Amino acid sequence: MKRAVVGFAWLLAAWGAPVGAAEPQSFTANSLAAIQAKYTGRPFILSMWSVNWCGHCITELTMLGKLAKTNKQLPLVLVATDTPEFSTAIQQTQKRLGLTRVDSWVFDDDIPERLRHAVDPAWHGELPRTYLYDAKHRREPVMGVLSEQKLKAWLKQNQ
Repeated sequence: MKRAVVGFAWLLAAWGAPVGAAEPQSFTANSLAAIQAKYTGRPFILSMWSVNWCGHCITELTMLGKLAKTNKQLPLVLVATDTPEFSTAIQQTQKRLGLTRVDSWVFDDDIPERLRHAVDPAWHGELPRTYLYDAKHRREPVMGVLSEQKLKAWLKQNQ
């Protein structure tokens, strides 16, 4: 019987039972440098959002999720400005929107202003906020919902 249960579990895994988004990594004052190091010489999109109080963030993430389905190599990094206690909700939201294969982070500091300043001293917490990094890591900030047209033009220019 034990073999049958183990065998059945293996079959479910092999047939592609749904896999959820990975648990978000802790975003600290040094995390942006780590992200930039990972993408050395490559462009990437840094999207700041919140699962709690940002309806416009969901609009943008929905568009990013649709794009991620057609572009499996989409260089996307999501940073939730919530706290680690919301990791499950973050994972569920990302899964629902098709964003399970992207880098995922969540703010992890008692003083979130410190993390916002580490990302961009000119940023005061408005969401959504997206940064489009080219291969030399020059960045273009976008406040508000990033349009699909702008993102596609940026991707064409940077990939």
